[in-house]
Amino acid sequence: MRLKRFGTKKRPYYRVVVQDSRLATSSKTLDEVGTYRPVESENQITLNTEKVKEWIAKGVVVSPTVRDLLNSQGIQIQRTSQN
Repeated sequence: MRLKRFGTKKRPYYRVVVQDSRLATSSKTLDEVGTYRPVESENQITLNTEKVKEWIAKGVVVSPTVRDLLNSQGIQIQRTSQN
């Protein structure tokens, strides 16, 4: 699970997506589970919590930035060390 950047220069927004790590970052995503708009003052993060929990239960690896966003929304993800 990672962020995928969209928007224009100096006005970014991101989609929280589930993507196969073996594919390029610009390739097709498996699922979109939310958005993150850092420039907005309200409603910066929108998530479909059911989808997020389903993917986590399936064993998806969450990027550190997405983990911090999920933790700020009350979805607790434990830090895991990867080799």
